[in-house]
Amino acid sequence: MNPTGLDLPPLLAAFVFGLMGGAHCIGMCGGIMSALTFAVPPSMRQPARLGGLLLSYNVGRVMSYMLAGALVASLGTFLSLSPSAGMALQAFAAVMLILMALYIANWWKGLLKVEAVGRRFWRYIEPFGRRLMPVVKLPQAFALGAIWGWLPCGLVYSMLAWSLAIADPLRGALLMGAFGLGTLPALLATGLAARQLRDLIRHPATRAIAALSIIAFALWQLLTLFASGATL
Repeated sequence: MNPTGLDLPPLLAAFVFGLMGGAHCIGMCGGIMSALTFAVPPSMRQPARLGGLLLSYNVGRVMSYMLAGALVASLGTFLSLSPSAGMALQAFAAVMLILMALYIANWWKGLLKVEAVGRRFWRYIEPFGRRLMPVVKLPQAFALGAIWGWLPCGLVYSMLAWSLAIADPLRGALLMGAFGLGTLPALLATGLAARQLRDLIRHPATRAIAALSIIAFALWQLLTLFASGATL
């Protein structure tokens, strides 16, 4: 089942959405990326070493996204047993994408209410991450990223709604993996202090273009979904 209703491969779309959400990712995870950099003793801050730590952190983070995608998609297999239920899940995924777009552009912060639910669980997980600081070894960075991947995030929740509609654990994991890879440029730029890229990602015009693109994608998904439903 392709919940997008488009010829555009869903994995490519998820990757692009990750790129578009870069500004939000900087706000959510930029602090920990900077902390990873500055926690390394000055004598050990060679570019290769810092790059390895940042990459290990992000691999752990993306792996957690993929695990969450597989779990949520497994749930979707039970919720979409009937065609009408499957269509409802796809419509829900499209609405969540629209909310994601509004969130990225700072036009409406409704997803903060969803994040608030996640924070109730995050307070039990977050202390495990703090025990890994300061990070000076690759396994530490990977473990910290795996923990930080469960940080409450409206963008991640929107993509998980898409995984739910896919209702296929493997495809759900791959979808979240593609999304996670799309967020890498913004977070690596933060960790490595790539100011020009960071400023471009955070520019209001960039965020507005990203939001409008996602809204157009979601509306096309809804129109295609309703059109297919009308022919049933």
